[in-house]
Amino acid sequence: MSEETQAGDGQAGSVATAKDTLSVTDNRTGKTYEVDITDGTVRAMDFRQMKVDEDDFGLMTYDPAFTNTASTRSAITYIDGDKGILEYRGYPIEQLAEQSTYLEVAYLLVHGELPTQAQLDQWAHDITIHTFVHENVKEFMGGFRHDAHPMGMLLGSVGALSTFYPDANEIKDPENRAIQTIRLIAKMPTLAAFAYRHTMGMPYVYPDNDLEYPGNFLNMMYKMTELKYEPDPRLERALDILFILHADHEQNCSTNAVRSVGSSQVDPYSAVAAGVAALYGPLHGGANEAVLRMLRRIEVKDRIPGFIEGVKSGDERLMGFGHRVYKNYDPRAKIIKQAADDVFEVTGVNPLLEIALELEKIALEDDYFVSRKLYPNVDFYSGLIYEALGLPVAMFPVMFAIPRTSGWVAQWLELVTDSEQKIARPRQIYTGDRTRDYVAIGSRS
Repeated sequence: MSEETQAGDGQAGSVATAKDTLSVTDNRTGKTYEVDITDGTVRAMDFRQMKVDEDDFGLMTYDPAFTNTASTRSAITYIDGDKGILEYRGYPIEQLAEQSTYLEVAYLLVHGELPTQAQLDQWAHDITIHTFVHENVKEFMGGFRHDAHPMGMLLGSVGALSTFYPDANEIKDPENRAIQTIRLIAKMPTLAAFAYRHTMGMPYVYPDNDLEYPGNFLNMMYKMTELKYEPDPRLERALDILFILHADHEQNCSTNAVRSVGSSQVDPYSAVAAGVAALYGPLHGGANEAVLRMLRRIEVKDRIPGFIEGVKSGDERLMGFGHRVYKNYDPRAKIIKQAADDVFEVTGVNPLLEIALELEKIALEDDYFVSRKLYPNVDFYSGLIYEALGLPVAMFPVMFAIPRTSGWVAQWLELVTDSEQKIARPRQIYTGDRTRDYVAIGSRS
């Protein structure tokens, strides 16, 4: 291969066929380069060889928000947004939501395969006995103001766990990684419930090892003076399904944060705290709160036509519809709608449900929304469920963080065992001034 036709992956003597390479002609120099195409992608570093002269840094790719850049190879979650497909380790979300439990799905995400009964029993046991937190964590929580946002409390307490387990930074030890994984999945509901009880001015409730994972969380949230909290099985199952739906979602903002921070080889508690911080943002974990605000503002069905016209004219925003990834009906929305029915059977129908159903009906029939592929997403109904459970809106992103922990940890585990990964360090295109002379303060205009 000539100097002017170079192998994109740097492998000397390799000759790629026309169908799996990209021919790039640099019109500045007239040189043509062959760049390998693998799994429908080209490596950004292959463009660095394209230079005007030897002093040139080489071409970079510019992609704000990573809208068309893959930062990793992953075998955890598959999404086809155009077809409305979501799979964990190859298993359709519909099958998992119908037949599985959250802890079984967490095992699948972390280990790559569905567990045998013996493996699941051991996994559930290990997580159950690690749900308790150190008593000092209670004191740490007590240091927050009475009106502290529960997500901020969760962020702080998750990060603080790294000080309770200083050996967690031994990330190259598989056994060490395994115990930290169990601890994170086990303790997240406890920290979340403590944050909720703190904001409500109520005493913290310890975990009950006799209860299943979702039932135990309901116990820590809602137990009052009864000797034994007995969760309603319908609420417990609905919560389990919600946890399954939120367990992972490919390289979203919070997962990218976990991977980016984790690439520094920090302990997993600090990396997951980064994920919690990203989820704190209203564009990520707070989207279902925006849905409730919209529904409350509409207030009654009679005002829906005027609201829809406002959306079409650009004066209103339709929250809970459309998705950055899904250009079809969000598969999680279909499942969560059924879960909402089960919750309302226990709590009574949320008065906002009638408005939500009418909005959904219009969006699925009106050409304006259909042509723009504005279908309901998972946030559209989850907020209604959380409100029916008596949760304040500040707890909504916390409810998201609990199940997403298994996805974050699975992604972190994949990261630290991936030989291709290095510390994350994006490039920039510098747009500022250059080589300016210092001006004494008295001479500055």
